[in-house]
Amino acid sequence: MRASTDMENKEYAGMTGKTERAESERKKRGDRKDGVWLRDMDGFHAIMPHLMPQRCESEVYIEETIDVTEMMRYIERRNKEGLPYKLTPFHVLVAAVAKLIYHRPKLNIFISGKRFYQRKKMTLAFVVKRKFEDEAEESLLIMEVNGDTTLDMISRKIVGDADQVRKEGGNDINDLLDKLARLPRWVMRLAMCGFRFLDFHGWMPESICRGDSNYATVLLSNLGSIKCNAAYHHLNNYGTNSLVVTIGKIHKEQVTDENGNVRIRDVVALGATADERIADGFYFAKSLRLLEQILAQPQSLEEPVKMDIDQGQQ
Repeated sequence: MRASTDMENKEYAGMTGKTERAESERKKRGDRKDGVWLRDMDGFHAIMPHLMPQRCESEVYIEETIDVTEMMRYIERRNKEGLPYKLTPFHVLVAAVAKLIYHRPKLNIFISGKRFYQRKKMTLAFVVKRKFEDEAEESLLIMEVNGDTTLDMISRKIVGDADQVRKEGGNDINDLLDKLARLPRWVMRLAMCGFRFLDFHGWMPESICRGDSNYATVLLSNLGSIKCNAAYHHLNNYGTNSLVVTIGKIHKEQVTDENGNVRIRDVVALGATADERIADGFYFAKSLRLLEQILAQPQSLEEPVKMDIDQGQQ
């Protein structure tokens, strides 16, 4: 692995700026409505979609156990302040991932039609079950995040949208899937061929992409809410999603500090599946370290995600 250089840091900062400005920029030839074509990729990366054309054959799996003791203390303190909703570990983890992706823009790259694109928006997706029962319906919840988003905004959005889904049922994409599922197999095959053609060229209607987790920046699965450990979730060749993160159950664990002292800490296991073509191993590893630093200072999430990450805690 090679060390990060000043030039790389400037490149990453420029990509962050590009993501924020993309909505107001004039669309250039080759750009998609959901992404800016990265024309200046080096030869090694530019050839990757041709060597490994499928996202599912380019998966890399990352497992990390993160100390969330400070996060749990922060949540306990905030809930004692009398919030109008209950702040949960999932809310904080979602906000932390949003802040991470904002500051690590390569995590918001996708490959489609054998081209690299910087996504114009950041969207987080997760599944909501109407009831915690085997046969209960599942609905997708898609959340858009920008540089001014804060933890409180994310919490209110999750609580409000999840409650609405549980009361009212599915969204537009669920209704579309229900209709497709009733079609004969040969009609379904034709429909999927059409969808894949539109997907390859970036012509998929916004009405379909908007509620589909396959077009989200990251899909988050809170397995800890059902007392399960983190697992590896596959990517899909369809769509533009390049990152899936599963969150295990928070538990106590003995941790040895740098002085050799053994302490009992709150930890959580994260399982991430990423498209390895969008960044190198060093970039993914550094992103994990930054996520740990964000969760070690959860109060920073009260500020907009665009605020710099304090990397004083190493």
